[in-house]
Amino acid sequence: MSEPVREAQVDVRVGSTANALRPISSAERSLAAGPGQWLALLAVAAAAIVADQLTKQVVGRTVEVGERVELLGPFSIHHVENSGIAFGLFASRTSSVIAITAFAVCLMVWFFARSGRRHPVLPVGLGLVLGGSFANLIDRVRLGWVTDFLDLDAWPAFHLADMFIVVGVAVLFSALVLSDRSGHMHGARDEDTALQRR
Repeated sequence: MSEPVREAQVDVRVGSTANALRPISSAERSLAAGPGQWLALLAVAAAAIVADQLTKQVVGRTVEVGERVELLGPFSIHHVENSGIAFGLFASRTSSVIAITAFAVCLMVWFFARSGRRHPVLPVGLGLVLGGSFANLIDRVRLGWVTDFLDLDAWPAFHLADMFIVVGVAVLFSALVLSDRSGHMHGARDEDTALQRR
């Protein structure tokens, strides 16, 4: 009597990691943004745009251009019309600034479409950057300048959109660094496990 032939289990794998120790499964989760990530991104970006445009409208109606209202210590409301990028950079080059901003917005949307699930806070960070950038783009296309009003004695006047962009970039940088560290740590643990099994 011959023993029944056992069917071998086929383990379908595609490629491997750089160290060739941990196989990469074809079923690995995609990093592309899903509906939840897009919804969060749009909500944060819309909130940033509304907040920025609303505060600029209030300042434009209540404070004359060039007028300064002292508030607390070195902080004041100073109505300034700025044709540059953030904090007055590249002033008087409105067309170039519009083109650069539009290109940056498209690049950020493309990045998010491919990597929106890479870290849970990516929609928040990128939403702030996109919202701030788009709010400034609206002003430059419509008026040719943006309204700066938040003023510290030791720093050029700015507005909420500038703050959103800076905070968003900081959040993005932190998220990507933490994501990379986590990936390296998991990779090292998987490598140790594979070596222990040998």
